[in-house]
Amino acid sequence: MPNPTAAMLVIGDEILSGRTRDANMHHLAGRLTEAGIDLREVRVVSDDAAAIVAAVRALSDAFDHVFTSGGIGPTHDDITADAIAEAFGVAIDIREDARALMAAHYEKSGLEFNAARLRMARIPDGAALIENPVSVAPGFSLRNVHVMAGVPAIFEAMVQSVLPTLTGGAPLISETLRIDRGEGDIAGPLAELARAYPDLSMGSYPFQRDGKYGANVVIRGQDGAMVREALARLGEVFAR
Repeated sequence: MPNPTAAMLVIGDEILSGRTRDANMHHLAGRLTEAGIDLREVRVVSDDAAAIVAAVRALSDAFDHVFTSGGIGPTHDDITADAIAEAFGVAIDIREDARALMAAHYEKSGLEFNAARLRMARIPDGAALIENPVSVAPGFSLRNVHVMAGVPAIFEAMVQSVLPTLTGGAPLISETLRIDRGEGDIAGPLAELARAYPDLSMGSYPFQRDGKYGANVVIRGQDGAMVREALARLGEVFAR
């Protein structure tokens, strides 16, 4: 039975402008691989409501799970929650359990629970809260879309909160072989190996060091013994 599939939607002008380097995709990809959920696509969109709505609808229809990062903070350009509500045609308002969590947190911290912070308690109807042990303001899951903060420490904590609620498949096993030859030499034998092992995924990632060419060949699959067998066969070819 194939693993569940997933997509990620990264939201924010700061990512597209190059001002901020996204670290959340790398973290999510690793955690989903461990959970046996196949990340198939990643999109980046600006802080534009129409773009977010269109991307959410498309990805939600195409994949089992969609994970979003960014746009659920207290400022005027944090519009992700509203866009998710629009994408699924539901209302959005202050949610009492989210408000109570945040009110207690800010009272304990000695900070004002002002109108801007209250915006983070606005949750679309029918959504389940995603726990945020870092700064309390929750994310949420609506249907198959899991909406999380863009700040890496908070995003990672929310991923940790939501993944145990999802059903995964077989973890993907990955093995790497470094071959100190150019890809032109590697391509033929690698293509033959790929035909011999159609259930495995194989990729060649070239490098140049000290004026010499080489590649790291990565073989992935759910059957660890098969992955290791294929890697050994490839190693034998280039050991000759």
